[in-house]
Parts: sequence; structure tokens; C-alpha cells
Amino acid sequence: MALNLSNSIVVSSPIFTLNQYRRFNSHVLVRSVHSDSVTASQESVSIGGASSVTTSELTSYDDGGEKSGQNVPQELGNLWDDGYGTQTIKDCYEIGKDLIKSDGGPPRWFCPVACGKPIKDSPLLLYLPGVDGLGSGLSVHTKALGKVFHVQCLHIPVSDRSTLEGLMQIVEETVLTEHTLHPNKPIYLLGDSFGGALALAVATRIPAVDLILILANPGTAYEKSMLHPLLLPLVGALPEEYHWMFPYIVGPLVGDYVKSAMVKNNDGNYLHSLWRLPDNIKNEVPHLSVIAEILPKDTFQWRLKLTKAAAAYANSRLHVITAQVLVLASGKDQLMPSKDEAHRLSRSLKNCTVRVFKENGHTILLESGVDVLAVIKATRMYRRFSKHDILKDFLPSSIQEVNHSAVDTWWYRLSMGAAMFSTMEDGKIVRGLAGIPDEGPVLIVGNHMLLSFEAFPIVMEFLREKKIVLHALTHPEIFNINAEHEYVMIPITDIMKLGGSVPVSARNLFRLLHRKSHMLLYPGGIREALHLKGEKGKLFWPDKQEFVRMAVKSGATIIPYGGVGEDDLFELIFDYNDIKRNPLPNLLWSAYNQGRKNLRKGMKGEIGKQQFHMPVFLPKMPGRVYYLFGKPIRTKGKEYMSNDEDYLQELYMKIRSDVENNMDYLLKKREEDPYRNVVDRLVWKLSYGTYDVPSFEP
Repeated sequence: MALNLSNSIVVSSPIFTLNQYRRFNSHVLVRSVHSDSVTASQESVSIGGASSVTTSELTSYDDGGEKSGQNVPQELGNLWDDGYGTQTIKDCYEIGKDLIKSDGGPPRWFCPVACGKPIKDSPLLLYLPGVDGLGSGLSVHTKALGKVFHVQCLHIPVSDRSTLEGLMQIVEETVLTEHTLHPNKPIYLLGDSFGGALALAVATRIPAVDLILILANPGTAYEKSMLHPLLLPLVGALPEEYHWMFPYIVGPLVGDYVKSAMVKNNDGNYLHSLWRLPDNIKNEVPHLSVIAEILPKDTFQWRLKLTKAAAAYANSRLHVITAQVLVLASGKDQLMPSKDEAHRLSRSLKNCTVRVFKENGHTILLESGVDVLAVIKATRMYRRFSKHDILKDFLPSSIQEVNHSAVDTWWYRLSMGAAMFSTMEDGKIVRGLAGIPDEGPVLIVGNHMLLSFEAFPIVMEFLREKKIVLHALTHPEIFNINAEHEYVMIPITDIMKLGGSVPVSARNLFRLLHRKSHMLLYPGGIREALHLKGEKGKLFWPDKQEFVRMAVKSGATIIPYGGVGEDDLFELIFDYNDIKRNPLPNLLWSAYNQGRKNLRKGMKGEIGKQQFHMPVFLPKMPGRVYYLFGKPIRTKGKEYMSNDEDYLQELYMKIRSDVENNMDYLLKKREEDPYRNVVDRLVWKLSYGTYDVPSFEP
């Protein structure tokens, strides 16, 4: 194996290498940066015991097959394996040990071999490490990020004493070179702690470059951290012969041993994870001793000074940053007030999004419960060109994302007990989704139940059984959440975005049909999901719907579906009419809806005036949710009838009638279900170990 540095090849460990097809093979700046000035010279660089003479130039890269399209994956498949849990903090330290075997030379870029080959048109991601300087702190997420990014990690050797200006210049020149070569593509800077402050500092100097910053507990809070008043004097007072104790002193403050040890348990089984936890901790903790080699006393003191300088530089210039920023903050960071710092940055930066992980410590990138790629996807910050495209930039869910989704937990699946039935071409009703065509475009049209909880099991079941992404067309206001409501709605909207939900519009529907996708459409919209008392099971469809015309024009297959079961889950006690009759709730929701669209704008009467609100409901002893997908209505070959108003209206009324008939069928047949009650389903689960609980015979 070999690690390419500039135009030279350095023999290296198989743990990390630059693949011959990597687009950044020779795009590595090898420059000596001294404490007093920035100088460029030819030096011998050593990794793993082998040395190489480097050049002072930054040369352009060779796409190595990407330009010709050879051996480059076009896109990710559904339920792809992101490798989460296959690499842990142990791998981080093993890579670190290999990097420091024969330390020397200037800072450099490397690509972990676990990254593999990214999909076509993937952007560049530069990882900027924390005070350790290793560049291996991304090991838990390397495989996933390597599928959709060209990943390069900055390694700062132990003996290196580069100034802040020198490190900024290395990153800045790399960014500018990439920007020159690909001006229409974004460049990602993923900064961890000190690296977060460094990323912000670099962004202040090149505001014209299209940067996206991912900051993990950024070091801009240095002055408020324990590093400043306590750790620096403590390390300075610690005799050299006792420096081996340093990792065990600061370890509990820096990270969460339990969270780090649980990364390996990625099967979604919480009890299984707890059972394996002691062994994982026993295997992981001994590797802490490597920290003393990575950060000798003088190196640690130097890096803290760099962090202080980077924080001061970035904080004084936040107002000039135009880049998109995503801050990943820990709620239990014992080293820095990362949560408060994240919200401070969101107020100071022009375009900043925050995600708080309440149970994690400072080493957030090495702990369980944090999936960096999933957060980037959920915040819709992944894009391959200058503008985000909600469909072209969509990345399907991985196996691990599904296993760890809040709507795939054992208690959620048990309480919903989703029983799905579909109709074959000959009219036979079967359990499961066998009646759903694999080939699109397929437009599934149905009714909303209370609060639209029924959509989550449908999307998940399509992924599990059919391995198909079902794009739910959703009211745009669902994604327009104010910061003060983020803790209530963000977890829900993140799940929807990861599952492929898109704002409902004629343009998005047309594009999905053109891409031959599977779509989920609710003509009744939120008005149906937020229905009033006594309106259970009632459809609020407009007189006409253009979706029928578009579906026919595209030759799509339309599947009417009906769902029932909300009355088994919730009891509605305070609806929109109750809110309007009470002054305080009415005032609060009126203020919330200022500037927002009505639920069914353009419709006549009270339905057209109703605004977004949240009804009050009480949970009931969980019953069961049932779905019936009707016989497919094929319009292929009838594209010429897309302007026949009589045909379109007749088809629209048939779809509506089929939905109502499906609901009536389920209401009658569910009385025959011996497992309608959650207790009966729990007994089945304990007896047979599966969530595929039987239902009535169709």
C-alpha cells in the first residue's frame, strides 16, 4: 500500500492509503510552516518508517477514472451499508499509532483506505482534526462519508510547530486550488473542536468560495472551557515522568467511555448492546495510553495555544462568514459549553443550523448516537453543485439509518402494529406489498389519519419489503419550523427528510413522475390530518385535482389506498374549533401562523380559512393501524387522454371511491383480527420474536 504525497509515493500502512482512483491523489500540499514564518522548502517526509522528498508546489489532481466514468458508482442503492459500527475509537488510535511511528515533516493530507470510491460528482470534504492533530478522528464515519465525499484528512505531526497562520494557509490554498478546478462545486470543511475554530478562521478569509462548514463542538468556546483556567496549568505542573497519567486524568472530561464503546453495537438491539458493553469498554479503554504519545507535554501546550489563537481569530470575524454552517453540539460536554456555544454561533452567523445531541460528550465524532452523514442529509446540506436539488441530491437511507430510526424502534412498531394489504392485478387481496408494481412511476393516493402518523410505517415498509424509496409529498409549512419550536418538530421533520419527503408542488410531482419514482400523495392534506371532532374517516378532497392529469400524462400507475386505526391510538379532546373559542390558545396560534399559508388556500368556506395548529389529544391503549392498497389503475398508453376533462374527472372520482371502499373494508375486517390489541401483539412478539404479527384473513 502507498500514501501519495505531492508527486511522491511513500510506503505506508494498509490502514490508510490513497486509492489510485482517488481524485485528490497529488492534490496534497506539502509545506513546512515554522513558528516564526511560513516557508516552503523541499523536505523529507516520513510515514511508517519510509521517507520521501516532497515539492513546494501544490499540483492539480488526476481524476483517475472519474473523468471517463470508469469504476465510479453512479448512485447509492436503497438500504446501502454505511459501515457504521465496523470502526471505533480503537481504529482511531491504531491509525494514530501508525502515523506517529516515525514522525516528522510538515502537515499533510491523507485519505483513509476505508473511504472507498465515492459516487459520481461527489464534492470534496476536508477533515480538520482537534488538538490531537492525528486526522484519524473521523474513523467511525469514514466508510459512510467516503461513499458520497472525496475525503481528505489533515495530519499534523507531533513534532510540528506550525503557527495558526501556517495551518490556515495550508487549508486555504487547498480550498482555493479545488475551487479553481471545480468552481461550481461546494467544498466541505469538517472541523472537530480545534478544527472547528480553524475551519471558521479559514472561512473568514475566503468568503467568495462556496464552503459548507460542519463543526463538531467547535473550539471557539475556548475562553469559557476548562482547558483555559484548569488543564493548561495542570499539564504544565505535571512532571515529565508522570505524563503517562495525562490521558486518564483528562479522559473522563474529554469523552464518554460508554458512548464510545457502544459504537460497535449497531444492530439496533438495545438489550444486546448493554450485554456487550463491558467487553467493549475493556477493549477500548487501554488504547487511551496512546494519547500520551500523540500529545507529549510540549505538544499539548502548543496545541492549546493554537486553539486559543484560532478561537480569537474566528470570533472576531464571524460577521464576514457567508458559508453554510452546521454545528453538532454535545449536551454533556464536560470540556466546553458546546451547546451554548452552538446557539451563540447560530445567532452570530448568517446561515447556521444547530443539532444538539443531549447525551454525548466532547469527542462527539467517536461516540454512539451521532451519524454525521445522516445529520447532513436531514438538514439538506448535502449537495454536489452550487445549488441544492431536493431530488438529485437526495441520498437513500442506509441499513443503519433504518435500524436506528425512531420510527423503527420495537415499541413504535409494536404500538402501531401496522398490518398492510395490497391488491393483485386479478383483484385478490394479499398480506404485504406484493400488489405494488416495482417499476415506476407509481402514484399512491390515500387518506390522512389523525396527525398523519400513518405515513411513517408506509415509508418504512416500502424500504424493508420492496427496497423502494416512497417519496411522500408533504405540506411545505411542515419544513418551515421556527427556532423556538425546533425541539418539538425537528426530530419529526428530520425523519421525514431522511425518508425522502418533499414539499408538495406541481413541479416536484412532475419531476418525480419523470424520474419514474414511487410517490405518496394525500389530496386531503393537513386539513385531513388535523380534522375536527366527529370528522374521523372523512375525506377533504377538492372537487378537482391536477395530479390526475399529470399522472395520466406520464403514464403512471395509480394505487388508491385506505387506512384506518387512528381511533385505536388517540382520543381527540381539543380541536381547532376549541382553540378558536379560547382566547389564549387562539392568540398563540394566530401569532405562530403570521406569514404562513393556510392549510387549504384557495378553497371556499371555513376549510379554506383553517390555519396550522396542534390539537390536544390523549393516547389510548394502542390498537392497530391497517392499510389496504387497492387494485393498480394503469394509465400507460392513455397519455393522449390527459386533456380529456370528462375522463380525468371520472378517474378522479373512481380513485376517491376506491379509497373510501378500502377504508370501509378495513373497518369491517379488523373486527376479525385476534391481534388488534397491543397486549396480544406483545405476547406474540415474546413467543415468536418477530414483529410480523398475523392479522385477519383477507
